Amino acid sequence: MDVYREAYDAALLVSKVSRRFPVQEQAELARQLRRSARSVPANIAEGWAKRSSPAEFKRYLMVAFGSCHETLVWLDMSRDEGYLKADEHNDLATRYDRISIMLRNLWKNWRSFK
Repeated sequence: MDVYREAYDAALLVSKVSRRFPVQEQAELARQLRRSARSVPANIAEGWAKRSSPAEFKRYLMVAFGSCHETLVWLDMSRDEGYLKADEHNDLATRYDRISIMLRNLWKNWRSFK
């Protein structure tokens, strides 16, 4: 699925950039950012494995959707605290906005995806 690949790649990028945060933020902001970013592809994968139950599949997609938006909050905070450059933030935020749209579309049209 395209949304899984996009979410996985974005999570890898988030992991990479967050490792540059100051030591005092590695246990706090960077960890939260990585956790929420990794949650997106993990929940897509877990939901896909349970797609024989439409309710379960859609529930996991909504958890991924929520994690996607949580990641956007942490990205904003990282930028505002000076740990992410504006262009890095914009690139990542644009990716997570796109992932959010893809998740919403998958949630609405899940039967058409293979």
